[in-house]
Amino acid sequence: MRITGGIAKGQQLKVPKNDLVRPTTDRVREAIFSILASLTSHWSRGLDLFAGTGALGIEALSRDAEWVDFVDQQPKSCAIIKQNLYKVGFSQKAHVYCCSVAKALTFLDSKYDIVFMDPPYSDPSINHVAMQLANSKVIDDKSLIVISHASRFPLQQSYDGLSLIKEKRYGDTCISIYRKEVKH
Repeated sequence: MRITGGIAKGQQLKVPKNDLVRPTTDRVREAIFSILASLTSHWSRGLDLFAGTGALGIEALSRDAEWVDFVDQQPKSCAIIKQNLYKVGFSQKAHVYCCSVAKALTFLDSKYDIVFMDPPYSDPSINHVAMQLANSKVIDDKSLIVISHASRFPLQQSYDGLSLIKEKRYGDTCISIYRKEVKH
């Protein structure tokens, strides 16, 4: 697995030798950032939930994000994210929280321009976490939320003020992008 764009383009990332993590493929990551580039030019702060290897957040850092927070509850994944950040030289632009996403959303209070959410495809809590994210302090009406999920498990059109603005399918992977509705 490699970084597909930006200053760390081509750098290989470490991937665990187990089934705990299903890394987003290079092709899908490239597509995500192409879609994001068409929607915004502002992604200085990122949040990578269910971070796994950290590939999505590291890709954002490579493409000019100033800071990314990573959240994963598996200690092995947290260690790999830290190793990958160190390897590509981004350790000073990130923090890794080794806890559940639900817990992280109770204490994180920065606003993020882009939130990546790539839960395990079999995780039944994806709708609950999307709802928790919609009601959290970490997003505002400028935030983009990118959720990767199995195409056989479609997501809702909206989650308590988060509205689906774009969806693309790549084989079994579906990318759904949400934005908070502006209340007038």
